[in-house]
Amino acid sequence: MEWYADLGVAACLSLAAVGSALGTGIAAMGAVGSWKKCFSQNKAAPFLITILVGFPLSQTIYGMVLMNNIASAAAKGIPLLGIGIFGGLGMGASAMMQGKAAAGACDALAETGKGAANYIIALGIVETVALFVMAFLMGQIKTFIG
Repeated sequence: MEWYADLGVAACLSLAAVGSALGTGIAAMGAVGSWKKCFSQNKAAPFLITILVGFPLSQTIYGMVLMNNIASAAAKGIPLLGIGIFGGLGMGASAMMQGKAAAGACDALAETGKGAANYIIALGIVETVALFVMAFLMGQIKTFIG
């Protein structure tokens, strides 16, 4: 039965990290295109573009926090495979979609040089999904542990 508990622990972090990898990759593609646009127009590339690429990384951290809670439950004999899989998927999807939004933000910022605060707010809203997944599932874990 130990492998079952380990799978929930591993799934949580791994699926969140897959989403972060996809999200940062998508955002990086947008950044490269945005830099090309700036350089071809002999404009300075905004440094904020680099920062936008990193936004989807935080979901991996949330996955690690939830993973540690799942591991604590597993140590007490409570395997939480479903919470690990679906929590990781929720956080990973948030990261991937945040990367897509960041790619659009990179393009818009390079084109106009305006709206940085709006873009960051939009990315924060997407990130909130991952925070909700982590927080609500950690609350659920507490009901299992008692």
